[in-house]
Amino acid sequence: MNILVTGGAGYIGGTVTAILLRRGHSVTVYDNLCLARRSMVPEGARFVEGDVADRPKLEQLLASGSGFDGVLHFAALIEAGESMAKPEVYFRNNSAATLTLLEAMHTTGVRPLVFSSTAAVYGEPEVTPIPEDAPLRPTNAYGESKLLVEKMLAWMYRVHGFPYASLRYFNVAGAAAGRGEAHEPESHLIPLVLDVALGRRDKIRIYGDDYPTKDGTCVRDYIHIEDLAEAHLLALEALQGGGQRIYNLGNGCGFTVLEVIEAVRSTTGHPIPVEVTPRRPGDPAVLIASSAKIEKDLGWKPRHTSLDAIVASAWEWQQKRYS
Repeated sequence: MNILVTGGAGYIGGTVTAILLRRGHSVTVYDNLCLARRSMVPEGARFVEGDVADRPKLEQLLASGSGFDGVLHFAALIEAGESMAKPEVYFRNNSAATLTLLEAMHTTGVRPLVFSSTAAVYGEPEVTPIPEDAPLRPTNAYGESKLLVEKMLAWMYRVHGFPYASLRYFNVAGAAAGRGEAHEPESHLIPLVLDVALGRRDKIRIYGDDYPTKDGTCVRDYIHIEDLAEAHLLALEALQGGGQRIYNLGNGCGFTVLEVIEAVRSTTGHPIPVEVTPRRPGDPAVLIASSAKIEKDLGWKPRHTSLDAIVASAWEWQQKRYS
């Protein structure tokens, strides 16, 4: 297939791009490089520098005769904490810019879209593991910005028959295809704890230890990046005949912040000093996915389910990165 990947210089978009290229697909990366560098675009991908909010440039690219078989849309701001301080920035970059992409795709006739959504659309879940039909009540502006896109997509499908899949990620982690997690700035737990093991930070901060969980710290579901990439390809293939699909992507197991820290200690052999600080606004206590729906529909099932294995793949990549 010939695929357009927005945000393809980032951790998730870039790793998915690299895996697609390895499997023989043609990929064009569209990225404004606001949180990445040109060198982070996988070798073998065609690169177009541009912003998702730039409709004329998008329409020119989509109508250029490249014959795209679909779009994987990763480009977005992702920091839940920052979104509670700058909600307007998230609604502009994540929601309004994606509407521009949808307009450009509708105008040029390019279909379908696989959308990078988030478990943050659920907010504080009523039950866990969380099914796709759970109430959608985000507790932060990041989750709300993604939910707004899901609502747009539902109407685009209802009115125009616009085919799409919305993939609600839980915590993506690990390394694959020679790429690992490296945000600028970094805010995700596993790479931050690995930074302590590497001596790049002196300690790890835990935001709240008074949650209603087994050790008082937040519980999250970690999915390996390679499993995530596989789900995107399956969703894109399934959409070639049209349709509307909404799936959770997760491991199905939850790990506390303290359990992640202990896994890093075990994998690296380094002590990891911790500092407990107050909770961050908008952080749900527990987020664990039920991925039964995508397993039933598309046969997808995560293969990298061990937290130790996920941490080990990230540790191996981080050591090479700084060697």
